Amino acid sequence: MRTIETIEEFYKNKFDWIPENIKNDIGHFNVFHHEILEPGKPRILPYKRRDFYKIMLVEGDITINYADQVVAVKKQALYFSNPQIPYNCEQIEKIKTGVYCIFNQHFFHQFGDLNQYAVFQPAGNHVFELTDAQAKQVIVIYKKMFEEIKSDYVHKYDVLRNLVFELLHFALKMQPTIQTSKQQTSASQRISTLFMELLERQFPIDENHTSVCLRSASDFARQLNVHVNHLNRAVKEISAKTTSQVIAERILQESKVLLKHSTWSVSEIAYALGFNELTHFNNFFKKHVALSPLKFRNL
Repeated sequence: MRTIETIEEFYKNKFDWIPENIKNDIGHFNVFHHEILEPGKPRILPYKRRDFYKIMLVEGDITINYADQVVAVKKQALYFSNPQIPYNCEQIEKIKTGVYCIFNQHFFHQFGDLNQYAVFQPAGNHVFELTDAQAKQVIVIYKKMFEEIKSDYVHKYDVLRNLVFELLHFALKMQPTIQTSKQQTSASQRISTLFMELLERQFPIDENHTSVCLRSASDFARQLNVHVNHLNRAVKEISAKTTSQVIAERILQESKVLLKHSTWSVSEIAYALGFNELTHFNNFFKKHVALSPLKFRNL
């Protein structure tokens, strides 16, 4: 199951050329108007991961699938994708207008960690429905991107980074802020962050990363060199969930993705997710979804 498209493949498949500066010291950034397809010619963007980030403003009646989520866009939306989360768009021939920017991780090297923001996290919101007024505000940002990238200004890529952050924070302000307790300690935050990073390194499951090795709170505690009770307290304090709940939710999310978008058998998926017996995976899935994995796949 090959699920990763490189930025070079993106250019080759879409434009039949590859920019000379795609691998340079400052990283890569570009901005495009979405190609408008002929009506009556159905087309689905393949469900896969890309090794670059993409932020897209789209107007049209389309469906966006990312991770285990399905979001129907009725009018217009701002969408964020990253290298960790596979996605695709259905009915893209119905897109009336669209614009998007792409960039790689190196473009933000030493300019902050994009993955700290909810719009680029597996459990975060990635699609934001916009009002007409909000869409106009976003269009203004993209217009600035087009103007800047064509300019000869020596520091234009700094401006473009700021415009990316402007899009990012525009979306984040649209969702409620999660307030953290004053009693949370920096030590708990650090341990919880390390735990989440270690958990996410195991995903997504593909041909290059084919099995989950860390499955229990004890597994993670040993890897982090802390007592399991210490880990449990830190995760509970920060997320209001037990360590086991967080692990189970992430495994469940990945199982839904594999069942819906891979050609692997249920047994192969169970093994990849660290279940020694198919019956254990079936019981786990039924407990959380109230359906067997096979029934869920055939829905």
